[in-house]
Amino acid sequence: MRINVLGTLECWAGDRRIHLGGPVPERVLVSLLLEAGQVLSVSRLVEAVWEETPPATATHQVRKAVARLRQLIPGGAGLIVTDGPGYRAVVAAGCLDLGDFSASLDQAREATAERRLDDALTHLQSALALRRGPVLAGSGGAVIRSADVALQERHLAALEQMIDLRLARGESSTLIGDLREHVAAHPLREVLRGQLMLALYRSGRQAEAIEEYGRVRTLLADELGIDPGAHLAELYGRMLRNAPDLAAPEPVAAAEPGPAAGHGPRDRAPVCTLPYDLADFTGRRRELEALCHYADNTVGRGTRIIGIDGMGGAGKTSLAVRACYQLADRFPDGQLYIDLGGYATNEHPLTAQAVAEALLRMLGVPTDHLADDVGARAALWRTTVTGRKLLVLLDNAADLAQVRPLLPSSPGCMVLITSRTRLIDLDGAYWLSVGTMTAEDGAALADSVLSKQRTSAEPQAVAALIELCGHLPLAMRIALSRLANRPRWSIGYLVDRMSDESRRLDELRSGDRGVELTLKMSYEGLAPAQRAAFRLLGLHPGRDIDVHSAAAVLGTAPDEAETMLEVLLDMQMMQQHELGYYTFHDLVRSFVHQLDRLDDTGPRSGETRAALRRLFDYLGRVTDRVCDILFPGRAHLPFEAPESTSVLPPLPDPEAARAWLVREHATLQAAIMLAHARGLDGHVAHLARNVVFQLDASGQFAEFLEMTKLAVDSSRRLGHRPLLRISLSNLAVVHWKLGRFEESIAAASEALELAGELGDQRGFAKDTGMLGLLMCTIGRFEEALALLERSVALKRDLGAGRAEAESLVNLSTLYEQWGRYPEAADAARRAVMLNRELGIREHEMIALTDLSLACLGLGADEEASEHLAGARVLAEESASAGDVAMVFALSALTCQRLGHPEPAVRFAERALDLGDTYRTPVRQAVINNLLGGLHRTRQEHATALALHESAYSISADIGYRVEEARALHGMGLAHAALGDPAAGDEHLRRAEALFATLGVPTRPRD
Repeated sequence: MRINVLGTLECWAGDRRIHLGGPVPERVLVSLLLEAGQVLSVSRLVEAVWEETPPATATHQVRKAVARLRQLIPGGAGLIVTDGPGYRAVVAAGCLDLGDFSASLDQAREATAERRLDDALTHLQSALALRRGPVLAGSGGAVIRSADVALQERHLAALEQMIDLRLARGESSTLIGDLREHVAAHPLREVLRGQLMLALYRSGRQAEAIEEYGRVRTLLADELGIDPGAHLAELYGRMLRNAPDLAAPEPVAAAEPGPAAGHGPRDRAPVCTLPYDLADFTGRRRELEALCHYADNTVGRGTRIIGIDGMGGAGKTSLAVRACYQLADRFPDGQLYIDLGGYATNEHPLTAQAVAEALLRMLGVPTDHLADDVGARAALWRTTVTGRKLLVLLDNAADLAQVRPLLPSSPGCMVLITSRTRLIDLDGAYWLSVGTMTAEDGAALADSVLSKQRTSAEPQAVAALIELCGHLPLAMRIALSRLANRPRWSIGYLVDRMSDESRRLDELRSGDRGVELTLKMSYEGLAPAQRAAFRLLGLHPGRDIDVHSAAAVLGTAPDEAETMLEVLLDMQMMQQHELGYYTFHDLVRSFVHQLDRLDDTGPRSGETRAALRRLFDYLGRVTDRVCDILFPGRAHLPFEAPESTSVLPPLPDPEAARAWLVREHATLQAAIMLAHARGLDGHVAHLARNVVFQLDASGQFAEFLEMTKLAVDSSRRLGHRPLLRISLSNLAVVHWKLGRFEESIAAASEALELAGELGDQRGFAKDTGMLGLLMCTIGRFEEALALLERSVALKRDLGAGRAEAESLVNLSTLYEQWGRYPEAADAARRAVMLNRELGIREHEMIALTDLSLACLGLGADEEASEHLAGARVLAEESASAGDVAMVFALSALTCQRLGHPEPAVRFAERALDLGDTYRTPVRQAVINNLLGGLHRTRQEHATALALHESAYSISADIGYRVEEARALHGMGLAHAALGDPAAGDEHLRRAEALFATLGVPTRPRD
């Protein structure tokens, strides 16, 4: 099989050309082949196939095209493999013209490095002959055209290199015709212009050469408004001076050059200037294996370049030094080390000229051989190491300009570069990113530094120390060194000292080294705009920062914020563990928080407050949008945030809105606490009101309580009575859910009073209903009935269907507990109807649950079973574990009453599997009594007794009177069945007395 992509797509099986059947499979195949070996997601392939908006069936068409390609191409299943979220092309050597093109360029590069210039010329000509035009003849769409631009650049670079070799061989006049064609095709390509000028000059056509310079100067001025580059201008000047070195070169021997005269004998003893290798070096096994594997498998392929990047303190130098010692035997001519000073405090990084001088001195080159010009000195360095097998470690590089001139051309050499930033423009380099230590490696380092005996006595403290050090090797070494020098300190003592974030970096300082100093050097290496962005992003309260919230903090558009985040990521000042989200390393976060504390009282305090306001405004707007999607019909908050230009994330449907809310819930809670601490009270109440919807739905009642308390406090400080009313109303809800009925009644009563004073009819209706529910729960049924009926009527008059349905469910609950089952069923049916009309499926599930309870009270078990079947379908979409557990507990009891024991067991197990973590005490008491009744009907009285006892304990503790009575009744029946009639009679007597007080019939649900 043979596939050609460098021009019109051709796929050959022997002598037979395979027709792939249309642009979709062709573009899919070409996209995969252009990035052979890389996984391309389906969405990436969709982007490559359709230039503009893809059709709705785009994903399906891509998958269909892959299937077709696998069928048409011999061995297609092996050519296009499924890999994770996408597909990957696996191409054998010699089967793809693009692969041959790259291989020929590699061979040319090796031959050039070894001074085999004739071979290099042959390989370049072979590579250039493969390109037959633009990929897919230019019809491949924007993505493929972009890849083709890169290929064209490689083709032109190879062409220019080939012409250089031919010029070096003495060719001139024979090149002029081809060069004129190339210049016509690429008129702005200055290298080609210079080559044409040189060919003309050497052919005795000096005037034409100078005229050619005039033409390109005019063209560049007209097209781009610039002058020719320095190289072309210098060539022009040398032509005007008739510089002798412009003459055609004499043929040179192909022998490999030796070292320059006077540079020292080739058989001198090998030089090693590496720093010492750490005796207790720990971990990094995978990284060391990767480095050694690369070194062993790239012999003879030109100069080997390895880059190691990572944040300050990650142990890049230690790893590189350890690797150098392991690789030393492969490089018998020496191992050289130099610190480039890229991030040294109060010092400028070394220039390439200074580094070249230092390296040459290491090799014994006399001072009088060193030219002042950086180019000449770098050339001397490359000449000196030609033919040698040297390992060079360039540590702590700041940028590419420091290292590029120092790269030797000898294939026997290898260069290791460490840098806090990845030098992405360093072509041909193999890069390895160094992260933090694993917990296992951290523990091993602690054992090595402190002794196994000391660490085994405090294993939990060791684990905590590793976490507080952020798994950063530098921090670990400083902390462990302090402990080693203070044998009376326990590990736990240092952990306690470091637990205060404000002093953590102070604890990680020893002599002239420290984590804060390392981070400060990285910080000062940023440009002013980057430092400002770094400080402002440190204000973000979340662990993870998405592009849109970052844009709000920075006051920019999302694409500009993403660019800045990527720069900070490249500079190792941020990390990325999940696509689209950025985070600070724990110790970097401590460092940036120190900067924040300085800014908060310094000249940048206004900038800090403005950034926080932008963030909170953004979060308020996006949570408004999310809640409008997920909780339609809710009342709008009487607080308007200032107009904001921040861009909201795309939230096309409820699934996307729910995913955003779940993903950001921790950030939102942290934002509320930060806004409260900063005195931004309006934002606290606004955000808290939105956040508690999700906290309520997911059963996170402790967090719900914390947020509402902050909202109430901020509303009081702000003096904003409408905000206070809503906040108190939410506080009443969460107190009720936690079984704190007195606090709930107090909050609901104050909210109701405020609603009346403000003329807030909707709030008045809601708080009236809340008080009605509370009266029902504590057994004051008459008061509850009046309040709930009034709430229902008010909400109906207001057209608040969602709120009316909620009060109808509470009214149904009241009637069911009171034993008035027909009225309970009527109220529940109205609630079901309203929720269905509004499309509120989760509330429909709750209404169906109450309706089934009423049906059971009426003896309509079959109807109850039908309603519960519908509720179970809706339960699959519910986020409330307590409400879902209620559905399955009631389903289990109903099945048992209908004589279906097997599904009853399954439903009961499902109810128990949901656990009680997110259930309210009120709901837990009901569920336990239901399941207790189920087990009594199954004659499993011991289990039933335990469940009823649990229900009694919960109900008595919170004052849930009716379930307390039902629990006593169940306990009495269970005791009697277990052979303890005295205990049974006592519990039944107490139950009947409590039922009588409540005016409730004693008939149990089972």
